[in-house]
Amino acid sequence: MKVEQIYTGCIAHAAYYIENKGEAAIFDPLREVGPYIDRATVDGAQIKYIFETHFHADFVSGHLDLAQKTGASIVYGPTAKPDFEAIIATDGQEFKIGDYTIKAIHTPGHTLESTCYLLIDENGKPHGIITGDTLFIGDVGRPDLAQKLVGDLTEEVLAGYLYDSLRTKIMPLSDDLIVYPNHGAGSACGKNMSKETTDTLGNQKKVNYALRADMTKEEFIKELLDGLTPPPAYFPQNVLLNIKGYASLDSVLSKGNVKLSPAEFKALAQQTQAIVLDVRHENDFVKEHIPSSIFIGLQGQFAPWVGALIRDVQQPLLLITPEGKEEETLIRLSRVGFDHTLGILDGGIEAWKKAGFETDAIETVSPATFAQDYTNKPIIDARRPGEYQAEHIEGAQNIPLDFINELYQEVPKETSFYIHCAGGYRSVILSSILKARGYHNMINVAEGMAGIRKTNIKLTTFICPSQL
Repeated sequence: MKVEQIYTGCIAHAAYYIENKGEAAIFDPLREVGPYIDRATVDGAQIKYIFETHFHADFVSGHLDLAQKTGASIVYGPTAKPDFEAIIATDGQEFKIGDYTIKAIHTPGHTLESTCYLLIDENGKPHGIITGDTLFIGDVGRPDLAQKLVGDLTEEVLAGYLYDSLRTKIMPLSDDLIVYPNHGAGSACGKNMSKETTDTLGNQKKVNYALRADMTKEEFIKELLDGLTPPPAYFPQNVLLNIKGYASLDSVLSKGNVKLSPAEFKALAQQTQAIVLDVRHENDFVKEHIPSSIFIGLQGQFAPWVGALIRDVQQPLLLITPEGKEEETLIRLSRVGFDHTLGILDGGIEAWKKAGFETDAIETVSPATFAQDYTNKPIIDARRPGEYQAEHIEGAQNIPLDFINELYQEVPKETSFYIHCAGGYRSVILSSILKARGYHNMINVAEGMAGIRKTNIKLTTFICPSQL
């Protein structure tokens, strides 16, 4: 072996990079380390370092689990102060990985300790750069997360640091460098990330608004901060878990994967403050579910929505899962720090019904049925503001799922109303939250805008999101 495998970056890219021999595997393990350890050691590779780009906010990193299982050293950039043993790299420090070199480049801005890692091949030529949350494809990291934990920081100060880091540390590098960011489209760590997962630095200099050559620091700060929505409430809690440590994944699975009979499940729900979380498909949930349960389906952006909507990582949970998905659910919950599952309903909703317990349902109509009546009732659009502004049903009210905990009182409680999203997932989440709060007059539109666009319903003129 010429090179030990290298692990840092984002779990979303892990399978891709491991499959493609010759590329460095770049990801943070994010609590699910077992499968990747097995895959990485097939060729006798040694996991030597766990490179952390910063203290993550959106997920609990798997650095401690992976270090414990492999003996690998955890590496952070300058100024990091974790509550566990780690290598704190100096700016420019190099790490030898077989014939290859990893160079730490301190790039404060997203957070103070944010660090990128330059990948240098056996000939001394830079090949790529792991940019963490400093530089995304089409975007840069938001600077308003670390300030929640450091009182004398402001988002303006961090944005200024990010401007300097990009222009003095990143932009002078070779245009043919491959950029490997931590996140892609849909992440709350940026504003407008591309769905692409890699690009050359040269092309990013041409197309990324934040890398304009003639951009002043004042212009950068203004454009970066413009339109930032509040970060999910669980972000600061995840940062602290990543700094201070967390329960091992093995212990989380052992404590949470407990099968409960319907009677035991119901008793715990009544005796505790646990939220009953149903992770089945939305089509199953709307047909029948336990009254007052919350739906967030595994098939969507499950973990981020749990964190954004339930918020408190200490919140006890009781789970209803598809058969065979119990462990996956616990693992994905643990990725955002939700490690307090009390148990799982044994036999699912069928066992619940056989025990004689009642169920509830959400009225749901097809887009075609909705098209025949949509002018007669209020319409709630559960998509994000940018999606709504790009195109929406004329007269629809935008109440984004992201902010339902703050905006639910704007939903009509006495009048029947329709609710839709982009594809039918978020509208069911929102409907379940409203039902748990005593709203029972919503009518869910299946398929969301994807189905609505196939009808004759009048929509506003489409505006490309990039122009908003």
